[in-house]
Amino acid sequence: MDPVPALDEPLKKVLGPATAKVMAEHLGLHTVGDLLHHYPRRYEERGQLTHLADLPMDEHVTVVAQVADARLHTFASSRAPRGKGQRLEVTITDGSGRLQLVFFGAGVHKPHKELLPGTRAMFAGKVSVFNRRLQLAHPAYELLRGDAEETVETWAGALIPIYPATAKLESWKIGKALQTVLPSAQEAADPLPESLREGRGLVPLPEALLKIHRPHTKADIEEARARLKWDEAFVLQVALARRRYADAQLPAVPRRPRPDGILAAFDDRLPFTLTEGQRKVSEEIFADLATDHPMHRLLQGEVGSGKTMVALRAMLAVVDAGGQAAMLAPTEVLAQQHHRSVTEMMGDLAQGGMLGGAENATKVVLLTGSMGAAARRHALLDLATGEAGIVIGTHALIEDKVQFHDLGLVVVDEQHRFGVEQRDALRGKGKQPPHLLVMTATPIPRTVAMTVFGDLETSVLDQLPAGRSPIASHVVPAADKPHFLARAWERVREEVEKGHQAYVVCPRIGDEEDGAKAKKKSPEDEAEKRPPLAVLDTAEQLARGPLAGLRVEVLHGRMQPDDKDAVMRRFAAGEVDVLVATTVIEVGVNVPNATVMVIMDADRFGVSQLHQLRGRVGRGSAPGLCLLVSEMPEASAARQRLNAVASTLDGFELSRIDLEQRREGDVLGQAQSGTRSSLRMLAVIDDEEVIAEAREEATRIVAADPELERLPALRTALDALLDEEREQYLEKG
Repeated sequence: MDPVPALDEPLKKVLGPATAKVMAEHLGLHTVGDLLHHYPRRYEERGQLTHLADLPMDEHVTVVAQVADARLHTFASSRAPRGKGQRLEVTITDGSGRLQLVFFGAGVHKPHKELLPGTRAMFAGKVSVFNRRLQLAHPAYELLRGDAEETVETWAGALIPIYPATAKLESWKIGKALQTVLPSAQEAADPLPESLREGRGLVPLPEALLKIHRPHTKADIEEARARLKWDEAFVLQVALARRRYADAQLPAVPRRPRPDGILAAFDDRLPFTLTEGQRKVSEEIFADLATDHPMHRLLQGEVGSGKTMVALRAMLAVVDAGGQAAMLAPTEVLAQQHHRSVTEMMGDLAQGGMLGGAENATKVVLLTGSMGAAARRHALLDLATGEAGIVIGTHALIEDKVQFHDLGLVVVDEQHRFGVEQRDALRGKGKQPPHLLVMTATPIPRTVAMTVFGDLETSVLDQLPAGRSPIASHVVPAADKPHFLARAWERVREEVEKGHQAYVVCPRIGDEEDGAKAKKKSPEDEAEKRPPLAVLDTAEQLARGPLAGLRVEVLHGRMQPDDKDAVMRRFAAGEVDVLVATTVIEVGVNVPNATVMVIMDADRFGVSQLHQLRGRVGRGSAPGLCLLVSEMPEASAARQRLNAVASTLDGFELSRIDLEQRREGDVLGQAQSGTRSSLRMLAVIDDEEVIAEAREEATRIVAADPELERLPALRTALDALLDEEREQYLEKG
């Protein structure tokens, strides 16, 4: 008997160099262990044997029959213009009826040799109709030799695994390769501690691998899946738990606000009371800041739930304790906005070292890439001396030249736009690791937060502050009902007449060079026969047409920073009625007087983006209105997505819908590394319970044995998951 290949044995030694090369290049499979973890996507049942007389259409059938005749035809086609195309037609019969099989191209040679008249075989494939006759195109077949009865039954009843395959390597070839390595499954070291496995009634890993690849029954598949999901969830959660544990061992300076400091002075002046949620979350943050290891907290909340206020109070607490706080924003427009709203909220408390500054005041400086040299030098000096307690900026903050006097807290706004490396670079600016608060305005379903941000403690703001108005959302089907679009512009005029303002959002700017227009269009554009609507064209058409007489201005990402800022200031001051913009207004823009938003080609935006945009209206006492304009047909997936957005204001619900439509990428930073997903079995949305339970178990095990010395198999599984790239990603997160 041949020795069983070890799990780390390279596939080229076991399967031969040609197959191994395709597996490595197209499927990322390099070792026997990799191949064993390449699970079937689904299973085909070859179906009960069917009589040819009563074949159902479009079904996958298996028939046992005898070849009556076989003919090879040649024909001309676009691929084979000189009459070199080949088609093999085989007629089979089982006594009850006849059926035609067809094979084309290079696929004719093998069946031409094997399917000779008189041969008995089993044929499996999908029934279709061609020229009013039933046929099977390119069926799979197995020749029957000798005692046929037993083979027929076992072959037809089997569950056939269908593997994620490539054009270079069909599913059944992968199945054959798996047959070769399956005995090695016995060698698989089980990463789950025995007590955990038995306590949860999970089958051992070798058994799960056998059952997933060669199930006898559907129950086998269920058992195997349940077990393999646990492995993925558990190993991932152990990686995150170890990171939380390591972070908890790092030193940090505790930052406690003074009872008579800048935070107390700020709170005294607030013209409104904080919501229950804001108070609760602030307390969680202050408790973290007071400890001597770095806070790592994710603050997520609905659009407009007052996250900026919570972050500002955290920054003031750190300033009170003698440290500095930095807030990182993804764009210049947003950094300027944050700077403006923070200085406005703080009033004379932001005028440190200036005439008229309050007694506890500090300086709040802005640092962006487009600042003039003098202003920049000034800001850098204020940071280095500690004169500025708060700095708000873009990734210009991360550059080497930027030195802090004593960086105590980093607030990152809109997490999903910041690479891990950038967060890491900023954290490296402190003498000791600073505390970290990550804010996201796109609510993340709890399971995703547990996997993607599993190293961060999570705080959720789900209440809207008093004075925020509800937003009504409607889909405007511009192609089916053009009069609805005309009515939308009337609504905008009505709001302006009441003294309010409006946003019109477009997917494109419209000053793209001609070269860009000549580019090949995406299939989506091709299907719609027109590029997405652009800000510059739309603004012009509106100003000449339905919104003539109103003050219409444009805002987009390619304008000069000063021009953008000037437009935003005019809009905030009420000097502009309608702002036609790209998604630069998506986050952080706060104009309480804007009550209506029209989103053109709304189907071009993602669900969470639409939710973000919609959050820009209804910020004052008047109710908000959001109109989603689309030309997509009623039945399309795009329209269903828009209907979902219109039907709920619950960001958590929408993020679930969004995720179900997109399927999650690799939760360990595929966006950062481009590697293929480490989740093969686990679906982040569907397996909420498994993830939550795995997180609890992982936290318990890591607390008892941080180095996993008593669990060598778990260590090995962890090393496989965290190949170097991911290890670095986790280190930095």
